Amino acid sequence: MISLINKIITLVLVPIYMCPYMPCVHIAKLFNQPKELISLYEHNIGSEEDPVYLTAHRGVSAVAPENSLPAFEAAVDLGYYTAECDIHLTKDNKWVVIHNGSVDARFCQFGDVADFTLEELKTFSYKSGANFWKYEDLKIPTLDEYLDVFVGTDTRPQIEIKADNYDMLYTVVEAVKAKGLQDSAIVISFDFEQLKVIHNIDPSIELWYLIDEITPENIAAAQALGDNVWLSPNFERNDQTSIQLALDAGIGVSFWTVNTVEDAKMLYDMGVRYIETDILCK
Repeated sequence: MISLINKIITLVLVPIYMCPYMPCVHIAKLFNQPKELISLYEHNIGSEEDPVYLTAHRGVSAVAPENSLPAFEAAVDLGYYTAECDIHLTKDNKWVVIHNGSVDARFCQFGDVADFTLEELKTFSYKSGANFWKYEDLKIPTLDEYLDVFVGTDTRPQIEIKADNYDMLYTVVEAVKAKGLQDSAIVISFDFEQLKVIHNIDPSIELWYLIDEITPENIAAAQALGDNVWLSPNFERNDQTSIQLALDAGIGVSFWTVNTVEDAKMLYDMGVRYIETDILCK
């Protein structure tokens, strides 16, 4: 039934929604305007000699829909250190780039990613996100399409595994290696067991352990797994005491999601050089 309803949406309602002579897309534009990026360098935070290494959270979602190819291409063009994406598995075990387990928030169609094949998902149309109407035939990206954006660039792909799955994790490593990106790709997850699986497949791939609060326990866990395992804590769940705990331990740390000049300056003054953001740029 869901597939039938989505077909009707695709064939009938999407053309109406996107028709320039109808009010729908014009109303949507009001709520999906791009945002102006804020330069840290213009606020004397970081420099070419001592930079802040910025991660574009779900790509540069201020100028293009989050987790879309244009958002990742913008991250490369603007010189971000990494561009983070989220991946889920389709019904036919293909990795696609989307934050939620369902398509409802970003697409005209509805349902869970895991209930559709890749072919079905490729028929779905964006209904929101900055400038979504400007990109012709914008579709959900695959992991391979995402990785292609970074081949031959200085921007690193950063892949957050969202699926509760262990058996298919080897295919993430295979995809990274097939593009020759094993030395630049970063794999991140809230599930430490997933990171262990990736580490066992290829210990050379850099891993970031997503956490809320920094504790001695998660510092020790990351350090025990390997020298190329970082912490990626929730900025809002930490104070200067817990931040200093990580800095004193000498572990790599990158905070999410930092969206104000004041917060970026505080972290920079403490010695933090890696942050993830929706709105800040160099």
